Amino acid sequence: MSENIIEKRAATRHRVLKGGRLAFHGGGGVDCTVRNISQTGARVDVANPVGLPDSFTLLIEADQFMRHCHPVWSHDTHIGVAFD
Repeated sequence: MSENIIEKRAATRHRVLKGGRLAFHGGGGVDCTVRNISQTGARVDVANPVGLPDSFTLLIEADQFMRHCHPVWSHDTHIGVAFD
């Protein structure tokens, strides 16, 4: 028996494996690994999600990519972010 999976995302995400950084507006930040990305958001992995602020900037230096974003879900070390 097959199940129909309904995609709720507004944009298709593309699987990637890129080093990034979540930069905090007041200074500081944490390194992350970007696992997938779209025009509207991304999934990132961090060593410890405790204490992340309500908004931050996702930086992917290799791609000269910078987007302000906020977390929309988290599970263990995985965080879904939406771009502002």
